[in-house]
Amino acid sequence: MAGITGIGSGLDIDGIVGAMVGAEKAPKEAQLARLEKASTTKFSALGQLKGALSEFQTAMKELNSLALFEKRTATSSNTSVLSASAEKSALAGTYQLAVQTLATSSRVATAAVPSAYAAAEDGLLTVKLGAADAAGVDVEIAAGDTLEQIRDKLNTALKEKGISANIVNNPADGGTSRLVLSAKETGADKDIMISSVALAELAVDGSVAATSLGGAGYLGSPAQDAVFTIDGLTQTSASNNVEGVIPGVTFNLLSESEPGKSLTLSVGQDTDGVTANIKKFVSAYNKLIATTSELTAVTQVGEGKAPVLGGLVGDATVRTLLGGVRSELGNPANQSGVRVLADLGITTQKDGTLKIDDGKLSKAIDENFDAVSTFFTGDHGLMSRVDKRVDGFIQTGGVLESRMKGLQSTLTDIDKQRENLALRVEQMQTRLYSQFNAMDSLVAQLSSTSSWLTSALENLPGVVRKDK
Repeated sequence: MAGITGIGSGLDIDGIVGAMVGAEKAPKEAQLARLEKASTTKFSALGQLKGALSEFQTAMKELNSLALFEKRTATSSNTSVLSASAEKSALAGTYQLAVQTLATSSRVATAAVPSAYAAAEDGLLTVKLGAADAAGVDVEIAAGDTLEQIRDKLNTALKEKGISANIVNNPADGGTSRLVLSAKETGADKDIMISSVALAELAVDGSVAATSLGGAGYLGSPAQDAVFTIDGLTQTSASNNVEGVIPGVTFNLLSESEPGKSLTLSVGQDTDGVTANIKKFVSAYNKLIATTSELTAVTQVGEGKAPVLGGLVGDATVRTLLGGVRSELGNPANQSGVRVLADLGITTQKDGTLKIDDGKLSKAIDENFDAVSTFFTGDHGLMSRVDKRVDGFIQTGGVLESRMKGLQSTLTDIDKQRENLALRVEQMQTRLYSQFNAMDSLVAQLSSTSSWLTSALENLPGVVRKDK
């Protein structure tokens, strides 16, 4: 180990040992550094390629979906009046609609009673939702129950029936109050009715309008059906959520139409969704091309300087992958209407990326929707064929994962080699110091012996020193 060395011999033992150790260590360190840099660069590059491939594969799987092409849209020209949705069974068509009235639920008020009202005796309040509700719900009221207590009992008993109760106070007329009941269910003949023998002051006929003088009845309007027209045919519905009038189409009535005005409801294929997924596929492919171009690029950085190399320059994996994908993209489908990407306005540019002619794509989808579907989807569709070319590279245990695991093993081995090198260098340094220190000690001993002999010889009788 280093310390105060070379006293006996005068040699720079630390310098000599350091130089010898450095000569042994430097080449191996440089070799490991180069291998580590190359392995790390390639590992990172393969990760980038795998990420771009994963995004590309996801875009292909989303486009290779029968559900995407089976999806139907229902578009309203006035979404403030009507919104709609369509199932895949809906047939394409255009309809004229107008909403005359919306379906409403019942909202009633009892007669005005003093705010400090308390039930005079025990009794039942029988609450029904329309005349067809023969049984109704009986709510037991005890003598002395206040309006608040009666409200709470009504809310508990009528919760499952979808009826809620509250209290509205009117201090302006001397402190009177009313119970107000509201139903969730809409439609004609769904008026709230309250009957009672003992508590007649709380009875309500929901088909009669309440009065400003405190009479019981409905508020605003009685429960009613929605009334609307489709292509001039009048229809009614107990709900504003209408199903079955147009097979496979559901629409929500949101407000009444302006008098004399109708809206257009268009039912058809989800061309916007298909277009968006085709564009997503093209975008993912272009990203893959841009990524591989960057990873295989050789960039000149100036005269006399070494070029900057991409992490996968000359890599056979990239060539094989892109060759297979491009082969499938150019392979025509065995069908009419749409056989190649160019029929959809999708062409290859000089840099290998794809370009979309939006007008041609829109026309192809509008005029050959079924052919576009069979071109992309199914076991023999373009997306399945390209996916088979890609899957072997990106799947678990595939080409990229295997190569990345191999590189990871190399990086792990480099760490072990560095540990071994450090141990070997330490052992070498210890050995060299031991050898040089032994030599230094021997030289010191020889020097001491030489000095003693010289002194002894000088002191012999008859010896005359020349320098005297």
